[in-house]
Amino acid sequence: MGGDGGDDGSFAAFVTRQQQPLLRLAFLLAGDRGHAEDLVQTALMKTYRHWDRITRRGEPSAYVRRALVTTHTSWRRRAWHREQPTGRLPDVEAAQPADLLDGDDVLHRALAALPPRMRATVVLRYYEDLSEQQTAQLMGCSESTVNTQAARGLARLRGALATAASHDRQDSRPREQSR
Repeated sequence: MGGDGGDDGSFAAFVTRQQQPLLRLAFLLAGDRGHAEDLVQTALMKTYRHWDRITRRGEPSAYVRRALVTTHTSWRRRAWHREQPTGRLPDVEAAQPADLLDGDDVLHRALAALPPRMRATVVLRYYEDLSEQQTAQLMGCSESTVNTQAARGLARLRGALATAASHDRQDSRPREQSR
């Protein structure tokens, strides 16, 4: 692969051990399984080139997560460079894949509605259970920014989930039948 590459056995063992957690993190950041798989693949390719150096510093998980988060952020910044559909798209909802990483579709939609940096903060702090300091290091920002983004993100999620719950209660009420 070029670069200092590293120990293929060590890298393969890492990928085997960490692929699912990385895929879950990427899915929560991106909101789309295909995009999540691309993010994980790209982050792993970026880290493979320097694997020897990364593993000499200790456990590589944090480094790979950081590569994944920064890759996601850079992809979001370049989003306008991607393909843009020019024709009219059908209004048909695609079938949901049976193997969603998490079954809570309402939560996924609420997370997807958050701005990317806020979503990354919430996912890293509360899903990955990282400290404020660890999250700040991964995102390349201050701890106070993490605090602010997390508080605002949680408030938005609570509002979105409360709205969804009230809609569910209204939909589950029995309707009066007219005779």
